[in-house]
Amino acid sequence: MDSGGGAGPTVVDVGDDAFERVVVEGSRERPVVVDFWAEWCGPCRALGPVLERVAEEHAGAFLLAKVDTDRAPEAATRFRVRSIPFVVAFRGGEPVASFTGAQPEAVVRRFVASVLPSEADELVAEAEEFAAAGHDNAAEDRFVRATELDRRHARAWLGLARLRAARGDASAALDALETIGPDQPEHADAQRMAAQLRVAADAPGAPVADEVARLEAVLVGNPDDLDARLALGNALASAGRHAAALDVLLQCVARDAQHAGGAARQRMLDLFEVLGPDHELTTSFRKRLAAALFR
Repeated sequence: MDSGGGAGPTVVDVGDDAFERVVVEGSRERPVVVDFWAEWCGPCRALGPVLERVAEEHAGAFLLAKVDTDRAPEAATRFRVRSIPFVVAFRGGEPVASFTGAQPEAVVRRFVASVLPSEADELVAEAEEFAAAGHDNAAEDRFVRATELDRRHARAWLGLARLRAARGDASAALDALETIGPDQPEHADAQRMAAQLRVAADAPGAPVADEVARLEAVLVGNPDDLDARLALGNALASAGRHAAALDVLLQCVARDAQHAGGAARQRMLDLFEVLGPDHELTTSFRKRLAAALFR
């Protein structure tokens, strides 16, 4: 089965060999609705034509992938299909919604509507194309309109943050990033970008090498000057000297974890975000930070 229409095929049969390419990777371009079914399943034969009719009506806005569980056991096992018909929608490479059993046509239509791109989604897609082409004003206009339509549209806020950071408005970029919640897939990217912005914001006004040398001289004369130690850690961090920065900041935490409102600890956490959770410095200094805090 392969019916043509608008943006591409509307209905395709998919086996184990093509599931990753057609369904998972394909859903990064447009939504894919997967119908797990079998010839012997009566409810499947009732639901299938409804799904196919809705897919044809949408003329390629989404792809309906028909997966015969008898012929594609690996896909059925991968998604723990215990009862059929089982319908699951994919967007951006991830399953986002599902239902089990033959449902009335009205329910099927609502399900499909819930996974199709919204007006805000379409604005964000346009904005990303404009941003990639260097048309920042057009991109920002569309990102803003998307957030007005959907206040929780994380891709729109992330796009806005990138544009604002690129033009040097770190404060506005951080405000945009703060709207992205921990329950949203973009949260990790937002956290890392926010950490990078905070680290950069504390770069010294003077040339970094000169400021590092000055602060080191201050600490030789007064090792207990925590303001100088914190400033040195920030300067090293802004210069990308992450190991040295973490070491200096850890010394600050060990002397007084609450100094400057716990700024040294926060800067270490920012650097862990910048480096990533699997970086050897993150692993090593996270343990050392815990030991300093809970000794």
